[in-house]
Parts: sequence; C-alpha cells; structure tokens
Amino acid sequence: QVHLVESGGGSVQAGGSLTLSCTASDWTFSAHAMGWFRQAPGKEREFVAAVRWSRVGSKYGDSVKGRFTISKDKDKNTIYLQMHSLRPEDTAVYYCTAATRGPWNSPLQSFAYDMWGQGSQVTVSP
Repeated sequence: QVHLVESGGGSVQAGGSLTLSCTASDWTFSAHAMGWFRQAPGKEREFVAAVRWSRVGSKYGDSVKGRFTISKDKDKNTIYLQMHSLRPEDTAVYYCTAATRGPWNSPLQSFAYDMWGQGSQVTVSP
C-alpha cells in the first residue's frame, strides 16, 4: 500500500515563504499526476497546483499563480510546493495528492485523485 507523507508545514508572517514536501513510500510508484489541494475552516477543498508525473506540464490555481511553484523529483518519488509572498488567506491545511488510476481528465477536481497525504497546517499571520 502506497502512502503519501507530507512535511514542511508551519507558521509564517505575511510575505514570508514555506516549502512543502510530499513523498510516496513505494519504489514502484507511478502516477499520471501529483499535486496539492488546500482546505480552510468552513470552506471547500481548493485546487492549488499539480504536475504531470512522466511528462512536462503543470497547473496552478488562480489564487496562487506567480507566487507558488510545484516541482518534482521522480528519483525520490517526491513533489515540492514552494510558497512565496504568503498571505493570511493562504492559511489552510494543505493535502498532497496523486492520480494513479486512469487518465488525468479533470486535474482541477479532487475526484480525479485517488491517494491523499495526511495534511499539513500552514498558518500565515498578518
């Protein structure tokens, strides 16, 4: 059974930076895509970013374009989310995810992904 293990969450002042990591604990791991969603209290889960696993290509939610960067290291079964110019509205639990079954038909929708990490709290103070 593959698990997605996240690290790197924490608290930061507005304008600061954080980097999240997510590693799949299986050397045979492969996927159509890996990415990040986030969920703030009282809000629905929101798409943040995703990257194709074996091809070039990435997508970003409108609210993070120009501030966040997703990257991958296939040899380490790991993706990263570099977050810069953080705002209080970025405060949320961030979930790593992977689409391992079927085509990547709806990359901005949570139902397109079938594996999830445990969640990492990111808190941005004013």
